[in-house]
Amino acid sequence: MSVTQAAFKDGQKWDLNEEESDFEEYYDACSDHYGFDSYKTDFKTSIEHAELALQYFFNNQFDEARNILQPFAETSFYHSLGYAVFSFLEAMLTFENIEGASAKIKKCIELCQLFRKKNTLTESITSTFKKKNYSQLTDQECHAELCLAEALLMNALLTFIENDNLSGLIRGSLKVRQCYSGFRACEQIMKSREWIFDVVKDSASASTHFASGVYMGIGTFNLMISILPGRILNILKFIGFTGSKTTGLDYLKKGNREKGLRQILCGLSLLGYYLVVIAMLSDRQSDSDVQFCDEILTAQLAKYPKGGWILFLKGRLELIKGNLFAAELWYLKSVHSQITWPQLHHLSFWELFWLNSLMGNWAEAELYATYLLKNSSWSRTIYTYNLAAVKLACIQQRRTTACNITDPDIQALMLEVPAFRQRISGKSLPMEKFMIKRAIRFGAQNSDLVLPLIEQMYLWNIFKLIKANSLIADDILQTINKELVLLKDPSQTSQLYYADNRALCLLLRGAFYRQMEQPNLALQDLHDCLTQRGIKEDLFLLPYAYVESALCYVPFNKNQAISMLQDTKVPAAPQDTHGANGFK
Repeated sequence: MSVTQAAFKDGQKWDLNEEESDFEEYYDACSDHYGFDSYKTDFKTSIEHAELALQYFFNNQFDEARNILQPFAETSFYHSLGYAVFSFLEAMLTFENIEGASAKIKKCIELCQLFRKKNTLTESITSTFKKKNYSQLTDQECHAELCLAEALLMNALLTFIENDNLSGLIRGSLKVRQCYSGFRACEQIMKSREWIFDVVKDSASASTHFASGVYMGIGTFNLMISILPGRILNILKFIGFTGSKTTGLDYLKKGNREKGLRQILCGLSLLGYYLVVIAMLSDRQSDSDVQFCDEILTAQLAKYPKGGWILFLKGRLELIKGNLFAAELWYLKSVHSQITWPQLHHLSFWELFWLNSLMGNWAEAELYATYLLKNSSWSRTIYTYNLAAVKLACIQQRRTTACNITDPDIQALMLEVPAFRQRISGKSLPMEKFMIKRAIRFGAQNSDLVLPLIEQMYLWNIFKLIKANSLIADDILQTINKELVLLKDPSQTSQLYYADNRALCLLLRGAFYRQMEQPNLALQDLHDCLTQRGIKEDLFLLPYAYVESALCYVPFNKNQAISMLQDTKVPAAPQDTHGANGFK
């Protein structure tokens, strides 16, 4: 039995008795220390409970964390915020019970408003003309402002998901603007207010916890805004948003260094940026970034050795390093770490699908694709297409001549791809639109597609992993070469989409050669792609090929590479495919 098949044994019902016993002594000790039988909802106690709930949460003790927060979720804004986070994460992971999550978040917003400083009419008028004196705020009022900004952010994100029309986009954007203003106000409080140490009130501790929240909020906003395309960034600047990558990273790193309440959230934001966002959008990952992520994960694994989120990100780190088998083991550890939230498993299963696809383990890749299609609500369009693509890849690997695919399961799956299309805030997901077009192409090409799985590997920026794995690289190159040979068959050269298919193969092989540091071979294939005549639909291949050509010059003529990238006509690509190319 393989490692993957073992993960599915007994319907994913793993024995967690050992894990539960590991934390039992810790739970009892904490219970005695904080006196759960006689909670006090004063401000200091609420922060202590929030810290403890975070420890339980990242140790996969979700019920214990919820039990700490729920009793006072109606009266304490920190308890209410933590309790709302549970509902928010469940809604985001399942796309279900969004109304219930929104209700809990709105209750949290009401509590935060209740504990904020109330300005008189005179104070409201004079604040327009003179600088605010934030030292007049109590510790509790400062934290109420911070928790309000965090709650507003969750509320805005749910609005985008809940409404599939343009009004949802507008309402969500206004809420994000309000949330951003709240974090900016908290930044001013952090910089201007005098936090006086007091043994009774423990104001110094409150200052550290407050600063960690500001670092997380402002840092994340700056980071996410800074990576947006230039034309969108100009619009956001016009309406008051600003984003600096340097500021964002500096703030998150400060928050990760300090022992504040949101320290782990700052660390996770940095890991998400380097291991997910940058890994997907950039051409190269710097060694210093990888080392930095390794240091964060080492520290977090020491605190939360069985935390599902931490184990998953450790798998991402090993994947980026090119250690595919180590990555697989860490992903499976994440899956085995808890069963309370099976939706968290879907993150690992998505990664394991691509790992096994890279390694040519078609049966196991199909297993993960099938599981995601049946159990995950994120994008059934993508899952359906992936399942069809992996079945198709398995058949294409065995065939030696150009022939039509007559597998009824693949045909049925391709017909279902458009049926699951979803909209968020009135917008279709770009990758869903792309896969729907590919499913339609499958029918137009007599039930066949050219390298659908390798094409996705390229679009998801997985190609850069092949350099460290020579056997996988050889298999991918042989598959592309085989498809180019089949395209020379007279039955293929007369097809309507012959030029599109050949250009795709040339782009993929050129991108492959570039990753393997063979620029001359890469430039030859990319030139042939750019000069291919007769392309009917896949015009987006041309700007991709131009970008790949420019990147070939980076090692020995960076100025020429920059000039070529500036000349690339990214808007010539259809909206559903050029986004990643623009980021790259």
